Amino acid sequence: MIMENTMTLAGYKCQAIYDKGKGGTPIVFLHGFNYNIGVWQKIKIPDALCEKKIPFLALDMPYGVKSQCEPKTRDPQANAAFLAEAVKNVFGDEAPVLVGASVGGYIALNYASKYPVKGMLLVSPAGAFENTDLVLKYANYHFPVRIVWGANDTAVSGEEMRTLVDKLPNAKMLVYNNASHSAYLDQPEWFKTDLLKLYAYATTA
Repeated sequence: MIMENTMTLAGYKCQAIYDKGKGGTPIVFLHGFNYNIGVWQKIKIPDALCEKKIPFLALDMPYGVKSQCEPKTRDPQANAAFLAEAVKNVFGDEAPVLVGASVGGYIALNYASKYPVKGMLLVSPAGAFENTDLVLKYANYHFPVRIVWGANDTAVSGEEMRTLVDKLPNAKMLVYNNASHSAYLDQPEWFKTDLLKLYAYATTA
């Protein structure tokens, strides 16, 4: 059953939806800068996961301009620390599969440098090469990663995404035709299929 409530953790008070499913590896969703958890509901991802009894958590994050979350901060470490508290609060010590869109993808990359992760599905992660120290850690990310890039994306270049794939030991790039920066909104069924494929691979690898 999908639960919706406000989480007060690590000094932040933020809206969240989640379902513990039948246990096991959870999927954790990080929206883009201009979105909130409603974006995942719009493309009916929570319903699809609930039906399959896959545990998930979607958070309004401190970096989000439209998120129901106070106070706001764009600091990657503060966002990753809040995320870690939220995952632990709902799922205990289970390492998640992270889904991050744009700046959410960047937070996911930061999170994985400090906390256990089973896999990542990142949609045009913005600023992936901003922090040199973080980039050096990418070589240690041996879990499966899929980088989704919309062929019509004008915010993040395909060249940058291909460079990111090259730096991650177990990564592949998925190009969505007729899709912009928020490729999952333009091709929701394609995105759901890729998410379930990655989840199956990450949880049996």
